[in-house]
Amino acid sequence: MKQAGQSATFGRRKEPHTVIIARGDEIKHFTIKPWVGALLGSTFAAIAIGYLLATSYLVLRDDLIGASVARQARMQQAYEDRISALRAQVDRITSRQLLDQQLVESKVSELLERQTQLSQRHGKLGPLLDRAGGMQAMPEAAPVPPEKPEIKAELGGANPLLASTGHSVTEALSFWGARQEPSHRDSAADRADKLFVGLNQSLRSIESEQMERVSRLAENAYERADTIAGALEAAGLSVDRDEDRPALGGPLVPLDPTTAFDAKVRELDEALTTLETVKAAALRLPIANPAPGRSVTSTFGPRRDPLLGTMALHSGMDFRSSVGSSVHATGAGKVIHAGWNGGYGKMVEIDHGDGLVTRYAHMSAVTVRVGQNVNAGDEVGASGNSGRSTGPHLHYEVRRNGEALNPLPFIKAGRKIGRYLTSS
Repeated sequence: MKQAGQSATFGRRKEPHTVIIARGDEIKHFTIKPWVGALLGSTFAAIAIGYLLATSYLVLRDDLIGASVARQARMQQAYEDRISALRAQVDRITSRQLLDQQLVESKVSELLERQTQLSQRHGKLGPLLDRAGGMQAMPEAAPVPPEKPEIKAELGGANPLLASTGHSVTEALSFWGARQEPSHRDSAADRADKLFVGLNQSLRSIESEQMERVSRLAENAYERADTIAGALEAAGLSVDRDEDRPALGGPLVPLDPTTAFDAKVRELDEALTTLETVKAAALRLPIANPAPGRSVTSTFGPRRDPLLGTMALHSGMDFRSSVGSSVHATGAGKVIHAGWNGGYGKMVEIDHGDGLVTRYAHMSAVTVRVGQNVNAGDEVGASGNSGRSTGPHLHYEVRRNGEALNPLPFIKAGRKIGRYLTSS
């Protein structure tokens, strides 16, 4: 009982505690003071609490690290998705730019080719325009393309693309490329399309205007040839042409635009050749006025002889002209007589071919010699009063195969077509 009472008060006593350890016959005991027990208990409790805290920290840290890693993984995935989207957008932009560049290059090549064709056309038209340039009452010469086509399109805002002429197609496109910005790709492409449309319209306008004016030149040349030939035929003179325009017909076959211009150029060349042939033939005929500005005092036909007063045939025309006034050849030809010829006095006779000859009589001086070739308008002498004459004047005759013809229709025909013959 005493031992039980002592046990009930264990821990409240101030005396040291004794720990007895028995193993077989061997007995050991230890005496533990109260403060040592308290220290050991506190140490054990601290270790347990520390262990629990460490375990909780490790568990929470793993959760935090896992959450952080997951968040970083999500952020990385988002960044990778964004980068992939941007890369895909860049690829689309690059592909579109490549397609736009190829389209632009193809259009530039087409425009440069058409520009080269226009320049080649100018080379073909040059000699023909020189031949037709002096014709009067002619539509203005066919347009020729400038070395660099005119560009009046605009590429955005109020700033003009290029002012007036003097800029090539490549310069225009370089200007467009310099102003293109990624943020305005669609509007820049639209402006580029408008630029190409404007250039194409300008080139087509030049081409159509060339075709139209070349056609006008050819038609005008044929009309001139017809006018000259008609006037000469009305005067009883015939003109041989190298080529007349025949009646045409046949099925309609579409013409290749690349060969249409060459066909028009050939037509113009043929028209000018016809006109030149007719003009050359007309210039050989005696259709000019031998005494320009002088009045006619006696016409061709029956009249009273001025010396005898009897009816006689006047085989030519008389022009009032003072002594020493210039006398001009009425057509190109060769001088076959230059000197005195009986009642004609001093006379010049010119052979114009095809049996046509002209005579210039009663002259005071002769300035040409036999065998000399003269052109229409050349001076052959000076009027006077030599031979069978009642006063100073010019007696002018036209003969065909020796038969005297009335010179008046010839002179009228020459007056009608003279403006076509004098132009170069």
